[in-house]
Amino acid sequence: MPSPPSPQSSDILPPPLSRFSLSYPSPHERLSLPTQKRVTRGTLLGSSAGFLLGAINSAQMTSLRFRAENAHRLPESTKGWYLYHKTKNYHMMYYGLGGGLKMAGKIGFYTGGFFLVEASVDRLRGERRDFLSTVVAGMSVAGAFSALNRLPMITAARMAKMGLVCGLGFGLMQDALSLAKGKRLRYVDFILRRKPGRDGGREEMEE
Repeated sequence: MPSPPSPQSSDILPPPLSRFSLSYPSPHERLSLPTQKRVTRGTLLGSSAGFLLGAINSAQMTSLRFRAENAHRLPESTKGWYLYHKTKNYHMMYYGLGGGLKMAGKIGFYTGGFFLVEASVDRLRGERRDFLSTVVAGMSVAGAFSALNRLPMITAARMAKMGLVCGLGFGLMQDALSLAKGKRLRYVDFILRRKPGRDGGREEMEE
């Protein structure tokens, strides 16, 4: 009796996913991440950094304030010094946690707004992802920060300059990563006098 034919490898393995399937991030996305993941991860990263900085700064300020408020009644015994440092550490932990959460909310808000504005400008420009959108996002966040905090004109101008420099630096870094992954940028094609590919990038066939 003939044995049944052995299954081929193509019958066992699932068909390969297309390069442009939703399971793979597009190589032309900023930081190789879809907009939703980029905004979410950027906000979480900014909130984490803000919490760390806010907690450290608030704890240090609380320690100095506690020492100043109790400078006229320093303890004179070992037990007194133990209670003194215990109370100071409690105040540092309590106010450090509060300051960290407050700063995390602020930094997370501005970081998320930055990535949202950047993605919106990309879409308005016809999905042309380069440093110009990042510069607009940086200056927009700087302007929003100045308006919400009612900064004077001189300080607001300084913040706008900082937003321009940071946006330009971060945008050029993203452009360098895109070029390293094979994307063609229109301004680079213009400088090198090359004919741009379709949609400003390398034309790729779907596998």
